[in-house]
Amino acid sequence: MSQDYIIRATAADRQLRVFAVTSRELVEKAREIHNTSPVATAAAGRLLTAGSMMGSMMKGENDILTLQIQCGGPIGGLTVTADSSANVKCYVKQPEVLLPPNSKGKLDVAGALGPGFLNVIRDIGMKEPYNGQTHLVSGEIAEDLTYYFAISEQVPSSVGLGVLLDKENHVKQAGGFIIQVMPNAEDSVVDMVEDSVKHVHSVTDLLEQGMTPEDMIRHLMGALDVEILDRIPTQYACNCSKERVASAVASIGRKDLQEMIDTGETVEVNCHFCGSHYYFTTGELKKFLK
Repeated sequence: MSQDYIIRATAADRQLRVFAVTSRELVEKAREIHNTSPVATAAAGRLLTAGSMMGSMMKGENDILTLQIQCGGPIGGLTVTADSSANVKCYVKQPEVLLPPNSKGKLDVAGALGPGFLNVIRDIGMKEPYNGQTHLVSGEIAEDLTYYFAISEQVPSSVGLGVLLDKENHVKQAGGFIIQVMPNAEDSVVDMVEDSVKHVHSVTDLLEQGMTPEDMIRHLMGALDVEILDRIPTQYACNCSKERVASAVASIGRKDLQEMIDTGETVEVNCHFCGSHYYFTTGELKKFLK
């Protein structure tokens, strides 16, 4: 049973909306599936952690959130998808990217990403999915999401994300928070939160001190009253299946299908997100042609 979970809360008489998560197990699972290097584990882990919280913000059962980073750095790009039950999965273009530590001696996530864009795509069953795009402002992901919320959604927010690795480069701690200011918030409340967040050195420090998501929220809110609304389990989960992969294969076009059939060999298709292998015989491929 996964120990990862998200706490959803409000504070200061509903002037603030707050999320906090511990995501160590789901980030470790992503590391195992994709065999990521330390810097790629940190980058993917931060985006997965954000995705879990942002997924849990969605209302509809079938809503899907995609966080996509298109970038010029050696990691090549990252994609995370999440549903409203906080199931998340990721794909890393260059999972084995290796970089020396940055000037602070930390994993150089910003260097791995380089310049680029953050796309946030929400498919909530409308004709067209909602798509917001912003520049990467720092490549540290938390700051990029803070900027995204302010620019694209006009919601002043503070995002904190962290991934800490042990000596074997396994995930020791991972988690994060998102604080959002509601339109009715008083300036004094906003000032208190800004001051509190300034004193948080890193999310993984709080987790290393043994803090739960509930503790993190209370720590961040200081003297403000906190009302905890929900505890939501979150996990790395892929919803691929042979049927889903079959419909993707069937849609590639007659010419390409015919070429596959002509080779006379069983075709192997792998899922980008979980590494599952699916096999299709020439007989199955011929059925798709019909």
